[in-house]
Amino acid sequence: MDFLLDGIMSITWQQVVMYGVGALLIYLAIAKEVEPALLLPMGFGAILVNLPFSGVLGDAGIIQWLFTVGIEASEAFPLLLFIGIGAMIDFEPLLAKPYYFLLGAAAQFGIFAALLLARVLGFDLPDAASIGIIGAADGPTAILVAQKLNSAYMGQIAVVAYSYMALVPIVQPLAIKLVTTKKERRIHMPAQGLKADGTLAKPITKKTKILFPIMVTLLAGLVAPDSISLVGFLMFGNLIRECGVLRSLSETAQTTLTNLITLLLGITISFSMVADKFVRPETLIILLIGLAAFVFDTIGGVLFAKLLNLFLPHKINPMIGAAGISAFPMSARVVQKMAQKEDPTNILLMDAVGANVAGQIASVVAGGLILWLVKEVKHY
Repeated sequence: MDFLLDGIMSITWQQVVMYGVGALLIYLAIAKEVEPALLLPMGFGAILVNLPFSGVLGDAGIIQWLFTVGIEASEAFPLLLFIGIGAMIDFEPLLAKPYYFLLGAAAQFGIFAALLLARVLGFDLPDAASIGIIGAADGPTAILVAQKLNSAYMGQIAVVAYSYMALVPIVQPLAIKLVTTKKERRIHMPAQGLKADGTLAKPITKKTKILFPIMVTLLAGLVAPDSISLVGFLMFGNLIRECGVLRSLSETAQTTLTNLITLLLGITISFSMVADKFVRPETLIILLIGLAAFVFDTIGGVLFAKLLNLFLPHKINPMIGAAGISAFPMSARVVQKMAQKEDPTNILLMDAVGANVAGQIASVVAGGLILWLVKEVKHY
């Protein structure tokens, strides 16, 4: 009984706040079905690590051990998750229109805008870069970059990144409408190369699909060596999907592996959600910068699409640019929904998916560029 009283009396108001944060994440996961595979373990873990005298921390603590082995020492959890993500992605819509790579690149503008904003607000360069990577709209990339840069705000970055990914259907339409007119949102894409059902008239060959992940890995390794672990594992997952001889492994990577690693990653990230590290004024600032990053991503993609329209013979709907963020396939669905709201006959899904998968590649390359940038600045 004395031990129970000692535990209750030792609870701080910051820990009470974290119990509330944990309960909110659990509520969002169960009641609203927002990223449940990640937010549920993350929310429960936030409660576990903030219990007085918690046995999950310390040298013998399971969560601290998982963090040390799975993230701190090897970054294994985020990288293994990329194998599953790569196995889920069909790059055919992007291969049909390779210039959508430009839209994926443009939609990473929010990363660098958020980095500069964080620096202006007083964060040092590694922390500012880690906060900026929230704009990648890719949770594993955000976690991996924050860990590699030894950011003190990894817990906040993970929570904010996944929270805004879940809010893409709310944030993106508002940002898109800020920089487009109704006329632009009603632009129909040319149906060149498509059948009546929207599928490709000339499907991409199997050889091309197999060579694509290999060539992307080689190119990324030459252009942005620091991105090779991110890009390489993503492309390896896609190669498993497309090779045609590892169907059972592809299915396992897409389901069992992805679900298990997501579960472990969620509860492991809670190591960074200890009250005295999380309940700080900086957390609110990171929340606001993260919102700005997603808005800048969306606006950057849309404005670049409008720039391309100055040179393309067949105009593209600028909303396609917003799908260039890495939140796959949510962003593509948002664009399609907006298009049909403006004009029920307007079908943009294939094009939006093409830009969306381009954003998946661009986000991990951008993560590598961020790591390289910080390393070079430190060198000088």
